[in-house]
Amino acid sequence: MLDLDISEFFDADGPLAQAMPGYRPRHAQVELAQAIESAMADRATLVAEAGTGTGKTWAYLVPAIVQGGKVLVSTGTRTLQDQLFARDLPKVRAALGAPVTAALLKGRGNYLCHYHLERLQGDDRALKSRTEVAQLRQIQVFAGTTKTGDRADLAQIPEDADIWQRVTSTRENCLGQECPRIRDCFVVKARRQAQEADIVVVNHALFMADLVLREEGVTDLLPEVDTVVFDEAHQLPDTATRFLGSSVSTHQLLDFARALEAAGLGHAREAAKWSDVGRQVETAARELRLACAALEHLPGRKATFEAIPEPETFDAALAQLRQVLEAATRALTQVAEKHPDLATVARQGADLCLKLGRWSLPARHGHADEGWGEDVNTPADELIAALATQEAPAWSGPAVRWVEQGQHHVRLHAAPLSVAQAFSRYRKGGQAWVLTSATLSVQGDFGHFTRQLGLSDARTGRWESPFDYPSHGLLFVPQGMPEPQSPQFMQRFVDNLLPLLEVNPGGALVLCTTLRAVERVAQLLGEAFEQAGHEWPLLKQGQSTRRDLLDRFARLEHPVLVGSASFWEGIDLPGDMLTLVAIDKLPFAPPDDPVIEARLRACRAEGGNPFAEYQLPEAAISLKQGAGRLIRTETDWGVLMVGDPRLVEKPYGKRLWRGLPPFARTRDIGAALAFYRQHGSPD
Repeated sequence: MLDLDISEFFDADGPLAQAMPGYRPRHAQVELAQAIESAMADRATLVAEAGTGTGKTWAYLVPAIVQGGKVLVSTGTRTLQDQLFARDLPKVRAALGAPVTAALLKGRGNYLCHYHLERLQGDDRALKSRTEVAQLRQIQVFAGTTKTGDRADLAQIPEDADIWQRVTSTRENCLGQECPRIRDCFVVKARRQAQEADIVVVNHALFMADLVLREEGVTDLLPEVDTVVFDEAHQLPDTATRFLGSSVSTHQLLDFARALEAAGLGHAREAAKWSDVGRQVETAARELRLACAALEHLPGRKATFEAIPEPETFDAALAQLRQVLEAATRALTQVAEKHPDLATVARQGADLCLKLGRWSLPARHGHADEGWGEDVNTPADELIAALATQEAPAWSGPAVRWVEQGQHHVRLHAAPLSVAQAFSRYRKGGQAWVLTSATLSVQGDFGHFTRQLGLSDARTGRWESPFDYPSHGLLFVPQGMPEPQSPQFMQRFVDNLLPLLEVNPGGALVLCTTLRAVERVAQLLGEAFEQAGHEWPLLKQGQSTRRDLLDRFARLEHPVLVGSASFWEGIDLPGDMLTLVAIDKLPFAPPDDPVIEARLRACRAEGGNPFAEYQLPEAAISLKQGAGRLIRTETDWGVLMVGDPRLVEKPYGKRLWRGLPPFARTRDIGAALAFYRQHGSPD
């Protein structure tokens, strides 16, 4: 490999330019690469905000390859993970002529399991439709040809197809060393490759799963490394909250009941009346769901533990469920040695007992933020506790618990109010951390992000996008809009949007802050299109998978896509594919979210200002994410419309729009229409 100063790799006549047609040096990219190299050399933590177009991926890959040592790169999504491993990393490695090895590692649920596939093949009753029969045939062929077992390589079967759950393993139902197919295990092979590689590409979910497992004494998931790079690092606080918390649903309980019956009848028929045991668990789970019926009438169909309607009924149902579940698990533990399937289901039951145990204390009249006591972390039976694969939670301190009602199930959740302590202590001594994203600061202030993750000693830096935003983009906030809570708001939003759609030559992405708003805006747009005689394709979140909607959007002429949270980031539609982004309201987190509600309450109790310290920074980062969909390359252009008048009419609005790219700004729809006429017109 070439012996160059880090900046020389990015020169106009450097190795990157020679290997990649169209490459142009970017000053911000070089500075970012130098800061990352320095952090790696000093074993420091760097929080780096890099505007769209800076080229942050190459800015961290070059020092990662040049510096030597073992590097873990964690991405926000599996899609970005695949892109980084299959496209960006091979390009940079080839350009530098570097003999480094790389490995891709995902969570076990992404890999085909030979054992569970064979079990499914042998169960004539398990397939639910002709579609699943055809899917199983495809998976059987795939199993015989694939080297990785990564289900992403079998694109013919949708990633959300139910059959995947039955041909992959979970931590609870994996047989481990007892598995007869351990030698062929794709998970084991992937982890072995990761241990041996110089650069390992994972995602945040897997990184957090590893954090939780290490707290429980399991250390064979991710390898020890010298440097960790977190790309799309703005997602880490939410991912950490999700993984450091726990949940148990009536779906899981019913699955457990079916699994215990099958394992008991198959391998220890005489030991218990397994059908009766399974039926008792099913009945208790359904009784718990009935006890939560009143949630139907609450916002979001959820309530914190302290605010559950009809609490006595709920507590009685939960106590009965715990009793039945512990009896079933005890019966399984007594025969667990007879067969691996029995041991697996026994562990599953022990884990469920542990999670439900955390729901029983502190008492209802205590506070949600008291945290967990020692007695909460241990099921009633020591035998069950010893079998549980989950030990004490990977965090301690203030917590919030809540119940959520789905269409056919109830889920009990628990989550920490803060992930700062657990996340920050995971960093090894002598290990460098680099956290990068286009959206980490609020007007250059990184305090909100670093406090959430406990990174008090982090270096911070901000590198602006090289794009000409004032010439290529226009921020339009319509005049005369009603307050967002007004019944007339959505209609007026669509009324202002329609003239822009009529002159917009490309596609339009309408970003809403709630799923209810998605339905309402899509309905109003459909009515407006019909009335005006427009036959534009109208796509809506929920019609199909996110990937399918985006594929169709990219192929169609003048499409309009209405979406919510999952469409605010990770969307790359350059050129005329996307020339209008419209946001209905400022993305303040819903106050009825139990975790947010508890965090705001805790902030207030400490004498803080929840709006200024939490809600406003969160909204600023989310708004910047949504706005970032519009301009993805140097030649992109378009209008960003924000329907919420608070952006310019409230004092705090300035903090929000100043955090956006420096678009030209207007409140005059005539100026917005003129902007389109200046840059292009419909075909």
